[in-house]
Order: sequence, then C-alpha cells, then structure tokens
Amino acid sequence: MKVAILGYGTVASAVVKTLIDNQELIKARCDEEIIPVIALARTPKENALIPVVNDIELILNRNDIDVFVELMGGIEFPFEIISKILKRKKAVVTANKALLAYHRYELEKLAKNSAFGYEASVAGGIPIIKILKEGLSANNILCIKGILNGTSNYILSKMVEDGANFKEVLQKAQDLGYAEADPTFDIEGFDAAHKLLILANIAYGLRVKPEEILIEGISKVKQEDICFAKDFDYVIKHLGIARSKNEKVELRVHPAMISKDKMLAKVDGVMNAVSVDGDILGESLYYGAGAGGKATASAVVADLIDIARKEKNTAMFGYLNDTSYSLLVKDEIYTKYYLRLKVLDKIGVLSIITNLMSQLQISIDTFLQKPKKENDCSILFFITHETYEKNIQILIKELKKQNFIQDEIFMMRIED
Repeated sequence: MKVAILGYGTVASAVVKTLIDNQELIKARCDEEIIPVIALARTPKENALIPVVNDIELILNRNDIDVFVELMGGIEFPFEIISKILKRKKAVVTANKALLAYHRYELEKLAKNSAFGYEASVAGGIPIIKILKEGLSANNILCIKGILNGTSNYILSKMVEDGANFKEVLQKAQDLGYAEADPTFDIEGFDAAHKLLILANIAYGLRVKPEEILIEGISKVKQEDICFAKDFDYVIKHLGIARSKNEKVELRVHPAMISKDKMLAKVDGVMNAVSVDGDILGESLYYGAGAGGKATASAVVADLIDIARKEKNTAMFGYLNDTSYSLLVKDEIYTKYYLRLKVLDKIGVLSIITNLMSQLQISIDTFLQKPKKENDCSILFFITHETYEKNIQILIKELKKQNFIQDEIFMMRIED
C-alpha cells in the first residue's frame, strides 16, 4: 500500500519514520507493506526520508497512491484537496480537527465509498475515536468529559504547582515548546472545542459548528481562584463536556472546578484524558499523550493499518441516519457556579448582591470574603447551588452596572 503525505512537518516526519522503522511489525499486523513514497511541503526538507515536492498536483496526479495522509492544517484548502481525493474513491487519513469541526458532514457524504481515518484528530495517541465507535458501541453515551488540550492543562497544573500567575506560566510553556508564539487557539478553548465536536458527532450524531457552542478559555483564571479551589477540595481543569438528557445534548468548553477526588483532577502537565459514561459500562477513563509528533503519528499509522486490513467505516461518525438528538440552548445549561468579585468594602454591598441573586432564584452554597489592602476593596467568592446559565448571565450583567464593582467579574462552572 503506497502512501502520500500532504504536509511534511513534525508529525509527518514521525509518521514516515514509524512506517520505515517498524516496517516488519506493521506488515505482520496487517499482512501488507505500508510504504510512504512521497510528501508535500512548501519548502525543501533536509534529511527527509522520502522524496519531498512542493507541487501538490504532482502527488494528486499519481495513480499509484492508495492512501493520502493530510497533515497540512488549515480548513478550506485541505477540504478542497480531500474532497477531490474522495471523489476519486481514494482513502484518506487526517489529523486535522479544525477541518472536521467545520466540514465533517460534507466529508462523511463523500467518504461513503472510501476509507477515512481521523483517529489522530482528537487526543493524539489516545484511541478515543475507536473506543467510541467500536469498544463502546453497545452503550448510549450519557456524558463525555475531557481534558483535550495539553497546553491549557500544563498551564493550569503549573499555576497550582508553582503558585505563579497565568502570564508567567504561559511564557514558560512557550519557552518549552508546549505553547505556540500565538497561543490563542489553545488557551481560549478553540482547539478543545473542535475535538469535542468530533466526539459529539460520533456519540450523538450532532452536526453543529464551533460558533454554536459555549467556548471559554483559561486566560482569566487567577491565583485567587486556584487557592479558593484548593481550600474547598476542588481542582481547576479546562474541560470539554458533552452531556445528553432527554434527547438534548449540552456542548461546552471552559475552565471548571471539579472535585480533587475525580479521576480527571489527577491528570496534570501536557497529558490528555477523556472520561466516558455509558449506560451499560458506566464511567471509564482514557489517558495518554494528547499531542506531539510521536503520539499523533501513532494514531495516524493505526488508521493506515486499519485501511490496509481493508476495514472501512460504514458510518464515518457513527450515525447512518439523522440523529434524534439536538443541541441544548446555552441558556438552559444547569449546573453550579463559582463567582469572584472585587468590590468596594462598604456597607450594603453584600446585601445588594444577595438581593439580586434572590430575584433570579440563585441560591448561595458557599460564601467567602477576603480583604484587599489597597483601595479599600474586598474579594468576594461565591459558589451557588445549581441554577440556569441564563440566570447567571443576567446576574453578571446587572452586577456590572453597580458602581461598587472594581474589576472584571469572573465566573466558572462547577462539575461535581
């Protein structure tokens, strides 16, 4: 089986090296040689293990290529190229989560008569897509919770470990190569959101785009929040959550406080983990490296082995027909909330806040006040009982109108 690699960076070079170094092992497992024969790159690559060209037509026009591995990144150009390949009934493997977040439905239609592998698009080397499609196929999926971005998880872990602020840890992550020069895609939740949509499509057949779901990043988390969480036996993690109830599915990506005793709370550093709750199996956790050349290459090569075994997906994302599930409106999310307010330390402030909460039927579970020495201010911390997202958003809007509010209001959801 001859393979062309579209895009020759860190992951692609690891894929090629794996196919060459483990050639005999791979052949033994699929009874066929998988041979990388050519790669696409914008610029020449020194010490490349296979020929590298910069003209994609030279690759697309070859009739001897059996599988095209797309590792270019981006959305529209890869979509155009993969569409052409699938129309020719050729197999495709991709690690491109952004592409699938926006164009998975169109690609699913085109891939009906071709093999299409995308294990590497979510959680790197963790075979979570195969687990959902095959290992848990007898289960109705009640909930998926995942730490889906290693950069964000590393930053939050180091904020706890070092007692440092967000900017300091972000700089360290960039110095170590865990974060890009422009880290927005990772720290503001977009990368995790793309991955969550892929998982939700497999579990529920949902065909929604990132703009339709709740997405928040970690850049506003402060040491005050880290300390509060620790004092009340919580850990802050950046989570992607998909939860079904009454044929509605809530999809959200945001920092969340979770109990320190939860399995996900113990996942630190750049590692990823996905917790899946099935109606038959119950909760199971899948843990491993979520990024990097070797981890992603492991998933890409696994897809190539499946294709070499002539395994095709009868339903690319698990649903042959339209699903009965629909997306829950953001306002209808129902959970507990954490609020941090910096206010002027004067009589009547707390009364105004609690009255606003009462009017919106928001009940207080926990309250803590810490004095701030400068500017006669105090920091107020609240944990609410379960309430609707709409009520919390109205509360924040009303609080912003108050002249005693001295800084941006910070809110975080709590997942017990």
